[in-house]
Amino acid sequence: MKTNIYLIILAAVLVTVAPSCQKDYLDKNPLSGPSDETFFANQDELLLAVNGLYRYAAYSPLDGMPLNLSIDDGTDIGWDRNNSALQALGKGNQDSNNTYAKEIWKQAYIVIAKCNFILDNLDKVKDKTTPAIFSRSKAEARFIRAYTYQYLIDYFGGVPLVTKMLKLEEAQIPKTPKAELADFIMKELTEAAPDLPNSYTGADVGRATKGAALAIKARTALNNERWQDAADAAKAVMDLKTYTLHNDFGALFSYAGQNSNEIIWAFQYLRASKTKTHATPTALLSRNGQGFSNKVPSQSLVDAYPCTDGLNIDESPLFDPKVPYKNRDPRLGFTIALPGSIYFNYQFETHRDSLKCWNYDTTPATRVDNQEAINAFATFTGYCWRKYVDLADKPDRSNSELNVIQIRYAEILLIYAEAKNELNQLDQSAYDAINLVRQRPSVNMPGIASGKSQTEFRSLVHKERLYELAMEGFRQTDLRRWNIAEKAMTGNFYGRVQRGLVAAAPQIDENGLADYTNVPNRADLRVIEIRTFNKNRDYLWPIPNIEVVTNPKLIQNPNY
Repeated sequence: MKTNIYLIILAAVLVTVAPSCQKDYLDKNPLSGPSDETFFANQDELLLAVNGLYRYAAYSPLDGMPLNLSIDDGTDIGWDRNNSALQALGKGNQDSNNTYAKEIWKQAYIVIAKCNFILDNLDKVKDKTTPAIFSRSKAEARFIRAYTYQYLIDYFGGVPLVTKMLKLEEAQIPKTPKAELADFIMKELTEAAPDLPNSYTGADVGRATKGAALAIKARTALNNERWQDAADAAKAVMDLKTYTLHNDFGALFSYAGQNSNEIIWAFQYLRASKTKTHATPTALLSRNGQGFSNKVPSQSLVDAYPCTDGLNIDESPLFDPKVPYKNRDPRLGFTIALPGSIYFNYQFETHRDSLKCWNYDTTPATRVDNQEAINAFATFTGYCWRKYVDLADKPDRSNSELNVIQIRYAEILLIYAEAKNELNQLDQSAYDAINLVRQRPSVNMPGIASGKSQTEFRSLVHKERLYELAMEGFRQTDLRRWNIAEKAMTGNFYGRVQRGLVAAAPQIDENGLADYTNVPNRADLRVIEIRTFNKNRDYLWPIPNIEVVTNPKLIQNPNY
């Protein structure tokens, strides 16, 4: 059921101050609006303020897309064609004025300040609310603040820790080390979880749950290599017995799957309020779908998916370069619009050698002129993303109300499997976790047999996260955690072969990275851009220059 918690937002938004003196960090209130002396006066006003947190957490830094749906296009598996700040981050030529990083930093501290306002003022209404609403509201504010800090430290490392509303003279504060921030995040989530319910109904669907708090704790622990904490938090989510995998992987990212038991927490959208929609279909769709294909997947991602026998394409007898998308892990076609597939009711073709293209919007289907189809479907890499593109959005592609998943059960199972392996505790529960993901009915890949070494299982987990979670916002942190970003993010970023078909499969390494050195017609692959990665700099994003200039206590990340 669609929630309306994002629609019940304060008419006058709370004034918040981030750790910067920039004027655009202030939400201006009319003079007649509520002040912090009077707000909040009762339970209804408290709920209004907490509801507003979800709206601000679900912001879109680029092309109207939520953060987790755009960020993978600054990694080895995707590309942003807009000559944008995200493209710069992917290419390795970002600086401290990068607007994508700046926007994430700015918005994060707006959210944090709003959480702090609520937490600082909660006691004003303690006697005017029910104990359950009071404790839940406090837990929700702590959850959203911790969630926000979680992605801040993933991208920037150490950042200022702000846990109260700041006066102007207090605004200049130094970084807190990343390890201390991870401790803070996990402590906040541990303490918030007991005051959050397992689930909601009706208009409350979309609020933070106990499972969401434990899941973000597991993610934080994983990304900070706190393996035991990660395994324990993931196991706590599993033990809730609240979540199961959705049978239909493709439907999970459509309207048909947005109430799935696999979803632990998702941003909720509702078209009735155009301020609470997102423009993901417009950014991802090809021109025939009246989109811009701004964000596109890479050839290396396409080649990473194995064949249905579980072997890489350079090893499997099932791989045929003449029909390269046949006999492949079904998640390839669920994640990416492949040539020859039906995409937004058109046969998707991007190659001049294609013999036909059909429009299935008409009854009967009509043939589209080949050159017209090429022009209409053209993407820089020859592929489009398929997740979160639903034909139901056709009447209004720029105002999708499809919920965007932030945490789902498959991620928890893979966190558990990775953490158990890194602890060198590779038991049957770890195999069961990864096999549940691989063997959901619509995927049905071969199970992983027991008896693997730690190194072998590590390779399987790394690749499984790629197959399962591509385009959902995890690739950046995965590459950093595994210390392979300098390998993955250096050299040619390839699109589809420009003439004919691939002559042979590239070599796929233990992390799922493709090596095209020995591909005979490698020159026919389209080089989208040439990337560099400075391992002494690029494992962290730059702190926005304006923050360092206005706060002398804030030290820039190395080599920016």
